[in-house]
Amino acid sequence: MAVKEEDIPRVLLVGAGKMGGALIDAWLERQTVRPRDIVLIEPDVVRAKYFRETYSLYTFEDPEAVNTGIGRPIVLFAVKPQTMDEVAPMYRNLAEQGSLILSIAAGKTTNYYEKILGTESSIVRAMPNTPASIGKGMTVLYANHNVDSEQKRQCEVLMHAVGEVRWVENEELMDAVTAVSGSGPAYVFLLIETLAEAGTEAGLDPMLAHDLALATVAGAAALAEQSTLCPSILRENVTSPGGTTEAALKVLLADDGIRSLFSEAVRKAVARSKELAG
Repeated sequence: MAVKEEDIPRVLLVGAGKMGGALIDAWLERQTVRPRDIVLIEPDVVRAKYFRETYSLYTFEDPEAVNTGIGRPIVLFAVKPQTMDEVAPMYRNLAEQGSLILSIAAGKTTNYYEKILGTESSIVRAMPNTPASIGKGMTVLYANHNVDSEQKRQCEVLMHAVGEVRWVENEELMDAVTAVSGSGPAYVFLLIETLAEAGTEAGLDPMLAHDLALATVAGAAALAEQSTLCPSILRENVTSPGGTTEAALKVLLADDGIRSLFSEAVRKAVARSKELAG
């Protein structure tokens, strides 16, 4: 998505960790944002130097150095949630001047930011996931009542650079989003790990078992993504009556099987997300 002059104003990116760095890489590779329109606040000197020398970005350790004379940038918080109490207040001035605040910090609600930045602030909360690092992420967004349609579009453009984008109208659903999508990659990695271990127990060489598990999960996901059939039909298409797949699925689909386990796992993750949000 090549950028147009009017598409995205200057972006003030606060933090260039794994997700912040993935966003920079994607924005520049896809020409979503020009290098001159990215200002990076990164206290890690080595990390800041990397982005400054690699992409010729404007980098600063102290936000006070850019809080004036920068106009009304989109301020994107990409720091750890536990540091937000210290970080967010430094951007109240920009929020009061009309800057859109886009946060990818897990668990921090729009109400949390309104208390710090002002109730008139335009705030969008985002929950991306780790496949964003290869452009295959899923980001879910929620906007407070101050955000207009153009600001929503700008958020979509920025986050679409690293994958798919969806919106929810009820912020409480962000806990379920976190449990399913934000934490979801870990569940898939566990599936690969567990399937490989089971293959090894069945007599396969560990490396072969790993390769089979990884390729099978990746291939099945790609097929599900490209197919017009729903996952349940794709599953049935693999399952011959009286065959090996049916024998395995009788175990996985038992009352205490995979559906029960995933339901409980997601419930626990939702509950923990609510606790972290306060």
